[in-house]
Order: sequence, then structure tokens, then C-alpha cells
Amino acid sequence: MIHPNSHPLPPTSSARRIAVLGGGITGLTAAWRLQRGGCAPVVFELAAQSGGAIGAVARDGWLHELGPNSLLEGSAEVAAFIDDVGLGGRRIYAASSAKQRYIVRDGRMIAMPGSPWAFLGTPMFSWRAKLALLGEPWRRPLPADAEESVADFVVRRLGREFLDYAINPLVGGVYAGDPTLLSVRQAFPKLHALEQAHGSLIRGAWARRNVSGGPKGRIFSFPDGLQELPFALARSLGPAVRLGHRVRGLARGEAGWRVEFESGGVRRVETFDAVVCALPAGVMAALPLENVPAGARLAVLGEIKHPPVASVFTGYTRAQVRHPLDGFGVLVPQVERRQILGTLFSSTLFPGRAPEGHVALTTFVGGMRDPQLAGLDDHALLRVVQGDLASLLGASGAPVFTRVQRWPRAIPQYTLGYQRFKDAITAVEAAAPGLFIGGNCRDGISLANCIESGRRLAETAAKYAAR
Repeated sequence: MIHPNSHPLPPTSSARRIAVLGGGITGLTAAWRLQRGGCAPVVFELAAQSGGAIGAVARDGWLHELGPNSLLEGSAEVAAFIDDVGLGGRRIYAASSAKQRYIVRDGRMIAMPGSPWAFLGTPMFSWRAKLALLGEPWRRPLPADAEESVADFVVRRLGREFLDYAINPLVGGVYAGDPTLLSVRQAFPKLHALEQAHGSLIRGAWARRNVSGGPKGRIFSFPDGLQELPFALARSLGPAVRLGHRVRGLARGEAGWRVEFESGGVRRVETFDAVVCALPAGVMAALPLENVPAGARLAVLGEIKHPPVASVFTGYTRAQVRHPLDGFGVLVPQVERRQILGTLFSSTLFPGRAPEGHVALTTFVGGMRDPQLAGLDDHALLRVVQGDLASLLGASGAPVFTRVQRWPRAIPQYTLGYQRFKDAITAVEAAAPGLFIGGNCRDGISLANCIESGRRLAETAAKYAAR
């Protein structure tokens, strides 16, 4: 681990004090940017370690990423952020051997086509489905404000097979979700925007490719896992990060925002010029807000669905697994009636995830598809995973290393009607000047979304505090 080479300006005695609630990646990014801009942030985090869902456990040569496994360097802003935090030299990009993505169809793994010619020859889709795709550019779009599920959108534009064998497994891998429940406008806004701007997904994708030359983003992580990013941010912030601090309530007064918090059994109150809130939706829903108009409340956020997910890490000797593991991983469509959502080939993706002569696999179970499976005890959960890995990858015998990480409330589901949650947040911000809310329940669930959310929060809070 290295220390960041960025050196933020130390806050002066007149620096605006800004409370940052939540020490996950959104809150830490916001605080780091605020500090660099000359403000004096204070991060309140209940856990004993910063980073939120980002973490890793290293043991005996194995490394299990507990939450996100990689970050997409899809923009110059993300790349510059990593450099500025001081981790540019620590980046490790996904191996070229991890380019393939596999989907299960009829019980066997098929590589997703990577070109139009490969698409024509792939057994993943029938000729009927391929030919039906030719009509997509002429299918009329719905009005921009129409509410439509991801499933209905895909069937309307691409057909049932594409839902079953492309989008359903993708939604299971990204959201651990159900495409019949997710809103296409909210969960996949880029797809919705393509239809609205170009009248067709195919025409829109072609236009974007002509403008940009195609997607350039690369996937990366760090030698010690993605946790290096929040750890670097926290080190840069120093004593401004207060671990083991539970926020009990907020009150808006003439002198600013009063934050009541508890640490070590002692309750205290401090006053700040502004508050950035990057807490999980359920925690925000229960957060008392005083001196705020009665109609402006965050309690509705408690209704956002967060399915449970189990991350099951299994290590095998190389000889135990018949499949070459020459890809990113495999996703499992719901119509295949298996019990896992998918498996990452962790040791193919990045070095240092398994000892020499071994392979590491990270399998996800539960989600909206089978929430009860995530609650199985470790032995039962491992039996489920071993059964599907044996069938799909030819994994024989018991794994030589196992570890289970459970997330009882994993990923917020951007379901049909989700706009009401965003509207509630907007209403609270309007009624409570100086309170700024973000995170994965508002700004998107990806790691890159959360980093961008932190940037947005820092800019708006700093502007408000400087009035």
C-alpha cells in the first residue's frame, strides 16, 4: 500500500465546516474533494473501517473481494481521479485473457459474440431471433415519459430471446435484479436515451461508435483489491474521518446544521455550515430531521428494495477445474433454472487472487431471483455453489479454500415508479437548504456512479457554504 502523492490544502480557521455522513466511496470522495478545495469536512462513519461495501480479505495467498470486484476506467475523469488520489501506479488492468464473457444456454457455456460476424455464427441465439433483430431500427419508440420495465423494453425492441439470454443474466449480474421489475429509464438510462435520441438501439449504438470510435474504457483494480481506493482517500483525510460514530439526528438552525452523534456511548452535538448525506437508503429513512417542514421527509426511502446477496469465494487447484477459465466469468439466465446468478473468474481477471497453481472463483447467490438462497448456512450455500460449478466448469472435488460474505441489503433496485424516491430527496433538499443527498440510491449503483456522486455533492456543498 502506498500513500497518496496529492497534498490537499490544510483548512484554515475560517474554512467552512461540512459534515459528511457516511464513509463509503461516495462520502469519502466528497470529503476528499471538499478538503482539496479548502473546506473542513468531517466524515461520520459507524463502522470500524471506511469503504462501505468495498473491502477484501487476504489469507494464505487468496484475496476475496467482498463487494465490487473491479472499476471501469470509462472516462478521463475517473482516470484523473485515480491519479490524483495517488494510486495511478497501483492500477492493474484486467488480463487480456479475461475479455470473453460467457452465458449459459441449454446447460452449456457459450462465449458472448464480440463482433457482428461472431453474432451471426453464435449458437446463443436462434436464426429466428437474429433475423427479427433486422427490424429493430424501424420499431417506434415510446414517449420519453413512458414508464416501462426493462423486460418490456427489451422484448418490444429486441425480442424474447434477447431478454432471456442477454438482458436477464446481465440484470442478474449487475443489479442482482429482476428485469420485469426494474424501470428502463431509471436502471438503464443510457438504453432509454439511445431510443429517445435515435429511435433505435442499433442506430444509436452505431452513431455513438462513429463519434467515439467505440468504447475505450478498461477494467482495473489494485494489488490489494479495490479497498486501496477508500483507504487512500481516508489516509489523505486523516483525522477528518471519524470511525465508530453513529449519527443520531440533524437539526437546522440559525447558526447552521447541528449534527447529533454518538461515539463510545457518549452523545455530542457539533455545528456545521452544510451537510453531505451519503448514507444507505434505509439509514437515511430513519434519520431524524428537525426544523424541516413536515412534508419533507426521507422515510419513503425505507421502501426501496434491497435484495440479499451472498458472495461465495472458492479456491481450487488448477487441476480440479476442467474449464480453461479464459474469460471474465459466466452469467446464468433465469430460464436455465440454476441456483447461482453467475461466477467471476477472479484469478483470471487480476493477479494475486490465488496462490500459484490454483484458481479463484467468486460466485453470487440470491438477489431478487432467489433471495432465500442467500440466507442458507455456509455449508448449504457451498453445496449449492459446488453443484453448479461442477456442472458448468467441471470443478471436481471440494475446494481447497472457501469464504462466504453476505450482504443482507445489497443493491438498491431502481424499480418501476422509482422516480418518487428521487422526488422525495429533491423535496427534502429544497426544504432544508444546506443539506445535500447522494449515493447509490440516487445517482446510480456502479462504483463510477458513486465517485461521480461524490464529486457532485462536494461541488454543490462547497458552493453553498461559500455564500
